[in-house]
Amino acid sequence: MSLDAQRQRRNLDFIASGAAFDFGATSDCPLPPAELARLQADSPGVEAVASGGLTAEVLCLRVGGRRYAVKQARPECLVRNADGQTSFLNELQRHAELRELALPGVLRPLYGSLRLGLIISPWIEGSSPQRFNARQTAQLLETGCALVEAGFFEWDFSPGNLLDDGRQLWLFDFGYQYRFDPLSQFNSAGMGSDCPQFHLAERIIGRNFSGQLLALDAGAALQALCDFIAVALPAYAGLRQRLGARGAAAPVLAWLDGLMAAWRDGLDRDPQGMFLKLCWQAHASDLEDDLRGQTCTPRTLRRADWLVQTARCDHAALLHSGVLPEAEAALSSTALASHYLQLGQQARRHLIG
Repeated sequence: MSLDAQRQRRNLDFIASGAAFDFGATSDCPLPPAELARLQADSPGVEAVASGGLTAEVLCLRVGGRRYAVKQARPECLVRNADGQTSFLNELQRHAELRELALPGVLRPLYGSLRLGLIISPWIEGSSPQRFNARQTAQLLETGCALVEAGFFEWDFSPGNLLDDGRQLWLFDFGYQYRFDPLSQFNSAGMGSDCPQFHLAERIIGRNFSGQLLALDAGAALQALCDFIAVALPAYAGLRQRLGARGAAAPVLAWLDGLMAAWRDGLDRDPQGMFLKLCWQAHASDLEDDLRGQTCTPRTLRRADWLVQTARCDHAALLHSGVLPEAEAALSSTALASHYLQLGQQARRHLIG
C-alpha cells in the first residue's frame, strides 16, 4: 500500500471515529473557542472575510487592539477526493508538529480543534505575491528546505497559501503537507522512493511560479525562470550538504546531484530547452491536479491553453527534451494538442472561480 493510501486510510478512520484532535491552549485564544467557531461575517470585531479557500474560510477578528486569523473549516471541502476530505485534520496534525520547531517562514498558530473545525493564528498584515521578487524567492526556498530537512513535504505552494508582510514570506496552510523521511525518500508520494519527479522547487514552480510566468512575454518569462533556478541551485547545494552530513542514503544524494547538474547544464547550454521542459512539467502536472480534485480556476484554463499551443508549435522540441511520458510521446503534434484541448474542456466543467 502506498504512503498516500496509508495516510488517507489512517486519517479517514480517525475522522470516522469522532475522536478529538487539538493543539495549543484555549487561554491563548482571544475568545472562547466555541464562540470563535460561531463567528460570522457580521459578528462584532470581524473586519474581513477571506472565503476563497477550498477547505476553510478565514475571518479577520480584532480583539483588544490585536488582529487574529480565525480559520473555520467548511462543512465539506471543495476538493473532491480523499486528500480533500482529510485536509483539515492533516493541517491540524502538521501545525501541532511544526509549532514546536520554529522554522523560518512557518506561521505558528495559537490553537486548533478538529471538533470545532477551528484554527486560531496571529493575523499577518500582507498579501499574496503575484510575482516573486529575489527576497521572496530566497525565503520561500529557505522555508521549503527547512521543512524537507525536518521531514515535511509540502505539495501546495499555491498563491493563496503564501503571505508576504514586506519583510518575510510566510507559509501558513498545511492541508497538503505530509511526512516523509528525507534521508531515504524523495517525497511522500508512492512508496517514497519511486516518484523522483516531485521535489521542492518542482512543487513551487508547478503550483505557483509557472502560473506567474503565464502573464509575462516570452523573453521575460525565460529570464524569470532562469533567475529562479539560479537561486534554487545554492539552496539545493546546501540541502544536499546538510542531508549528506546526517547520513542520507546514496540514492537521495545522487538524485539531488542529478537535479542540480541538469539545472547547471540548462543555464549554461540550453536555457530555452530547460524552460520548455520545466514549464511543460509544471502546467501538465497542475492541470492534472486540478482535474483530479475538480478545483479548476481561470489559471487552470490558461495552463491548458499553453499546453495546447506548445504541442502545436514546439512538438519536435518536446520530443527532444524527453519530457513527454511514453503514451504522449507516441502522439503526433495534432493529436497531442487535441488531447490537452479536451482536458481544457473538462477543466471548464469544473471551474470554481
